[in-house]
Amino acid sequence: MLPPVLEIYAVWHPQDVAGRAAADDLIDHYHGTSFSGLLGGAIEVYVRSEGWRSADDAPRSIRFPTSAAGSGPAPARYAAVVPMMGNHLATAVEDKASPWHQFLETILAAQAAVPTHVGIFPLSLDDGAMHGTELDRLFAKPQRLAAPSAGASPEPLTALRCRDLSQGITQLMLGADSRLTAFISHTMRTGPHEENIPALIALVRGIIAETRLQKFIDANDLQPGRDWDKELREKAASSAMLVVRTDLYAMREWCQREILTAKRHGMPIVILDCLGVGEERGSFLMDHVPRIPIRGVGDSWNKDDVRRGLNLLVDECLKRAIWNVQRSISSGRKELEVSWWAPHAPEPVTLAQWMQDSLASRTWKPGDQDLRVLHPDPPLGPEERAALQQLLELTGHAGRLDVMTPRMLAARGA
Repeated sequence: MLPPVLEIYAVWHPQDVAGRAAADDLIDHYHGTSFSGLLGGAIEVYVRSEGWRSADDAPRSIRFPTSAAGSGPAPARYAAVVPMMGNHLATAVEDKASPWHQFLETILAAQAAVPTHVGIFPLSLDDGAMHGTELDRLFAKPQRLAAPSAGASPEPLTALRCRDLSQGITQLMLGADSRLTAFISHTMRTGPHEENIPALIALVRGIIAETRLQKFIDANDLQPGRDWDKELREKAASSAMLVVRTDLYAMREWCQREILTAKRHGMPIVILDCLGVGEERGSFLMDHVPRIPIRGVGDSWNKDDVRRGLNLLVDECLKRAIWNVQRSISSGRKELEVSWWAPHAPEPVTLAQWMQDSLASRTWKPGDQDLRVLHPDPPLGPEERAALQQLLELTGHAGRLDVMTPRMLAARGA
């Protein structure tokens, strides 16, 4: 079993009853299907609320990345603390000598000691808790979760909180100066009965503008005099891609090039499926990625569908970041000696790219040894594996293609 990568701590005063519901939402989300395909121990969610020694005491201490391992399990590589700002927590920390005040100071000290591995993401439960209080002074600097921009349209609090937290943790893991960028891939042309597609593109842009994501959208954001071909390729290779798949999308050369570039670089991709009449033929480049249907509402579009796709894209970014950390810490573990840690289920276009790159770097060559590939769940079907095996055999490779997921690896006893 690999060392834990990420531990999320929900912290609230036991008398702030809204804290329990908010913590349950975090547990459900980060123990849900979005992250279940990773290796065991990737994400754990813990709560800190009840007093450790008595009802008036602060909760049990948190094992931060700065903590000494001692005789217990090693601390996670990254820790994200979500202090829930309620009126009772504010009252409990007004006295600077109180156990709760000291507990929160310990959290702040840990973040100051290792800011690259400890993140603090305050969540407001009661507005008055952060107005001129000691709690407000303690957590004045960290950006709060679920604080929408002025004029933003309403959305479910749980979804807003989890998207903000996933984005914040991802940016913590990628580096202090990083900010998630959403590359919106769409065709500039519309087909019959698609007169409202420009309104959909405008809606997607508007919803992203209400979040803390940094958007990029092809020709509209290219500056005069720039090398648009080069810039589009660079953005597609380094950004999370939100695909607006309309009737003509699959047949457009640049749309195919954008999604292929993103796939070959292992970038997160989510498709917003808004076909109108239908496609003359699809494209094999569009498969093996999450897909969210976008429904029309009269002459407009369902905002909640767009947000579902966007929220899933942010979770995919966090999933990719954790997968890359697990790959880096697996070195030297025999049961995890694999040729390719694929960030997504392998397919012909990504397998061919991996083989080409590996041949060029001389890290792999066709032979008799099994080619072991590990990717997040869910697993490939038998026919999919057989098609990839056939492709591999055409290169002259005599070994077996062993494609595994974490669950399949666990079933083998690893």
